[in-house]
Amino acid sequence: MSDYLAALDRIWSGDLWSGWVMALVVINYGTILFLFLWAPWVKIPTVKDGTTGHVWANGAIREGLRKLPKWWLLMSSAAFIAAFIYLVLYPGFGSHKGTLKWTSHQQMQQQIAANEAKMAPLREAIKNQPVLALSKNPQAMQLGKRLFDDNCAACHGYDAKGNQVIGAPNLTDNTWLYGGKVSDVEQSITQGRHGVMPPWKSVLRYGQIKNVAHYVLSLSGESHDAGAAAVGKRVFDTYCMACHGADGKGNRQLGAANLTDHVWKYGGTLKDVMTTIENGRQGHMPAWSDRLDANEIRVLSAWVLSHDNTEEAVSSDGQ
Repeated sequence: MSDYLAALDRIWSGDLWSGWVMALVVINYGTILFLFLWAPWVKIPTVKDGTTGHVWANGAIREGLRKLPKWWLLMSSAAFIAAFIYLVLYPGFGSHKGTLKWTSHQQMQQQIAANEAKMAPLREAIKNQPVLALSKNPQAMQLGKRLFDDNCAACHGYDAKGNQVIGAPNLTDNTWLYGGKVSDVEQSITQGRHGVMPPWKSVLRYGQIKNVAHYVLSLSGESHDAGAAAVGKRVFDTYCMACHGADGKGNRQLGAANLTDHVWKYGGTLKDVMTTIENGRQGHMPAWSDRLDANEIRVLSAWVLSHDNTEEAVSSDGQ
């Protein structure tokens, strides 16, 4: 039974499917060509005024009859000839591979090879340069921008200013969740990050969540209710201090955010902060080591650090 089904599959995926496509092409091409050749010669009945007799709006609008313009006939003829030539030269007529033997995969591989040949001198020139030096190299930064657009902009935005809806951080503000040393940035890109802010709605009541949110807002000088913040501090010390620290400055080893820096991954309104506390957050930065090589990751790190983000990298001598 399995051999029978396999044979049917080969027939359907091979000759039968190819024949079906060929039949459709011949029928459609032949029908359109016939109508194109027949239409200019067909006699359409007309009335004395030269129209077809079809009227609308009580005779105010009448259907006229004119021959097709020559330019239209010439262009259509050229299109029919071009379509036939295309089916001879390129794949499209069933299993016929075309006289040029062209494939999209082959063309893509050729374009990739040509691009790699152009990029080889630049890759070789920047291979041994320190990351911070690359951030001052215009050609390296052009490559870094392209790498960012292709791989990172979907989440962080083409301006690298992040997206609070999904919690993609702003990469231009010199604020780092996991550290701003060169090695930290490279590790974030290479291995990815997975931050976990647990939900507290099963532990804290609504009033406690609201009070903690006011206290969190007070840490960065945002508008808040002082009385609620004072009560919320006690809850913070009990449940939040272990990760965010007694002073609220966070923990980079855990990816626990600094709550005093006026930077908000998911928004800084009272409602946003309460939502974060109540439902938690599951921020995920994928690892790019399978897609980018070590040299590309260095260039991408340099591009990120070029946005006035080098202070910590330089002070730590993080090469």
